[in-house]
Formats: sequence, structure tokens, C-alpha cells
Amino acid sequence: MSSSASWIPWAILSACFAALTAILAKLGVKDVDSDLAMAIRTVIVAVLIVPFVLLAGKWSNPANLPGRTLMFLTLSALATGASWLCYFKALQLGEVSKVALVDKLSIVLVIVLAVVFLGERPSGRDWTAIGLMVAGLALLAFKR
Repeated sequence: MSSSASWIPWAILSACFAALTAILAKLGVKDVDSDLAMAIRTVIVAVLIVPFVLLAGKWSNPANLPGRTLMFLTLSALATGASWLCYFKALQLGEVSKVALVDKLSIVLVIVLAVVFLGERPSGRDWTAIGLMVAGLALLAFKR
């Protein structure tokens, strides 16, 4: 596998873990407030990730990072928190199969935002695929 495709196994693993996350979270929010469930999940993630980074020798003082980096990481964390709060509430109220589908509309939004803010330029073929994804998500999520 070329270095340009080295991200693919990681992306596939991410998708697999995200799928597990949805199912396990749906089971976890059954008897608890969705905001509390999300907070518990977040604390567990931090308790696992910080030692992992330390043991891997990848820790460095965040105060030494450029201000721009810290600002964007902070904004990303705030967006993640808002996303998770909404996701857990949606999971508590709806069917996980539909919630997960609508949540994946984020794929389309990421592409549009990458065009607007990062200057990425999807091809005509890419835009066709994006349109098909939106149509497929709509059909699956809102079937009667």
C-alpha cells in the first residue's frame, strides 16, 4: 500500500469503532439522562487517552503549541462536545439506525466546508457521489 493510501485502514477502523459507538451508546442512554451519559463517556475517553499518549512518549506541553493550533483544537473540542450532546439526545429519542444515518450527513457537510474553508476542489464525479449520498441518506432515514 502506498503512503498516499496509508490512511485507509485507519479510516476503516474509525468507521468500525464509530458503528460500535452508536450501538453501545444507544444501549447506554436507555436509563440515564443523555447529557450525563455523554459526560461519563467523555471522562472515560480522557482517562484512557491521556495515559496512552504519555506511555507512547507523545506528550508535550500544550502551552508550548502555537496559539493558532490551540485555538483550532479548542474550537474543534467545542464542536465535538456540541455534536456529542446532540447525538446522545437523538439516540435517546430515536432509532439508532436512523440517528446514525442522519448523523452521517456530516460527511457531506465536511466536504462542503472543506471547499469553502480549505480550498479543496472535488471533481464532478465527487459531487455526483455526494448527491447520491444525500439521496441515499434521505431515503434510508425518512422511509415510511
